[in-house]
Amino acid sequence: MKKNDLLAGFFAMALTGMALTSCVETDFPGSSSDSESKGSYVIAATATVSGSTVPVLLTAESLESGEITAAGNGLVNEGASYWVFYGNRYLYALNYNQGNAGTTQSFIMNAVGEVEKRTQEYNVNRFTTYGYYDQYIMTASTGAGPTELNDENGYTPKAFLFSYLDVENQTYTSNSVTTTTPFLSENFLGNGEFVTLAGIEQVGSKIYAAAIPMGLSQYGGAQKKEDGSYKWVLPGNEDLIKTEAGGSSSSAYNKGELQWTQFPDECWVAIYGDRTLTSPKLIKTDKISYAAGRFKSQYYQMTWKADDGYVYVFSPSYAKTMTDTRQQSTLPAGVVRINPTTEEFDSNYYYNLEDKTDGLSFLRTWYVSDNYFLMLMYDKEITDADKVANRLAVFNASTGALTYVSGIPSDVSGFGNTPYMENGKAYVAVTTTSGYPAIYKIEPSVATATKGLTVNVTQLDGVGKLE
Repeated sequence: MKKNDLLAGFFAMALTGMALTSCVETDFPGSSSDSESKGSYVIAATATVSGSTVPVLLTAESLESGEITAAGNGLVNEGASYWVFYGNRYLYALNYNQGNAGTTQSFIMNAVGEVEKRTQEYNVNRFTTYGYYDQYIMTASTGAGPTELNDENGYTPKAFLFSYLDVENQTYTSNSVTTTTPFLSENFLGNGEFVTLAGIEQVGSKIYAAAIPMGLSQYGGAQKKEDGSYKWVLPGNEDLIKTEAGGSSSSAYNKGELQWTQFPDECWVAIYGDRTLTSPKLIKTDKISYAAGRFKSQYYQMTWKADDGYVYVFSPSYAKTMTDTRQQSTLPAGVVRINPTTEEFDSNYYYNLEDKTDGLSFLRTWYVSDNYFLMLMYDKEITDADKVANRLAVFNASTGALTYVSGIPSDVSGFGNTPYMENGKAYVAVTTTSGYPAIYKIEPSVATATKGLTVNVTQLDGVGKLE
């Protein structure tokens, strides 16, 4: 089987509305031409047809067992950065293109149990994180703000760029970055640095999002005190200001910037009143570093509301990977929690997660049910350049126990972007270097994985349900 990067979303060729007719020999159960339902579970996969890779949406009646194929079955589509299921009703092919908007489509399950593309398409703003609020799928990133606020050097301040996909009405809107409502991310935490957000978690009518400090932009770096010294550069850090442009992709920088934060041993969470994302309450803890898993320009959610009412905040301590020791976190990967009633961090709750993993960290987390969280773990320390996120673990927020999941194949080459949760279990799409991919059911209470549905394709990208 083709080995793919564990962490990347799959960008595929633009083929739409066709069914696959070759390459995979296994018959699809119930794939006759009658109108019987083909099942409500949907698997986003990549198949190989005549030497080309093709994204396809397949359906199945169960994830627990059996085998399906893409031969003569499934809806070919344009692929997605993230396959996002909304409440078992809609499936969004949320696309992100580096630095640009990406075409996003959505799908439903029709009356005869077939996946059907909806009519509306959207060019969604570049985003680095996403989440849900009421009937919206929301995306966020940080970029150039209103040029009307440029300083005397012509530097533009950074601002938040929000997008709203209304799943019911099939509409798309984005915030208007103007001088009257700029959504500025400059000096967001009061230390001069601009921030980006990681995760959008609805808690009642409010939104919790981790604020990730990014350092000083040209706008922030150019601000001076009356004596001519830097306003926001910590003493001894003056040499961190870039003297010329450099880097590439998500690590690119401009002359005059101070790239990455000077405050790596802090974790901030912004609590917004509603989806307008204005006037947030900011809370801080120094028990963990900032709460985001990172891969290239994507900032993965680490802030989750659990059934016990608390909001749990995980930090993989990604700032340990910084080149300069002044910007490296000294804090281990850990977890804290927020009491939504007081909107403050619980001073009595903290677990050092590296103590439970012999010094290893993680890339992503997801809430499953009860007190259980699923974690995508690295195989080496987070500072190792050749680390790979190829193991799963379950964290019990009540006891602090972290247990590696048994039953996952040893030759994993990829996981689906987001597990599907049902009846307290997590269903994970697993691709290996040998054999066909499959869906594995994870029982969090015992941290075991059981092989379920086998899918005769090249790669599995996601799994969920449509009704």
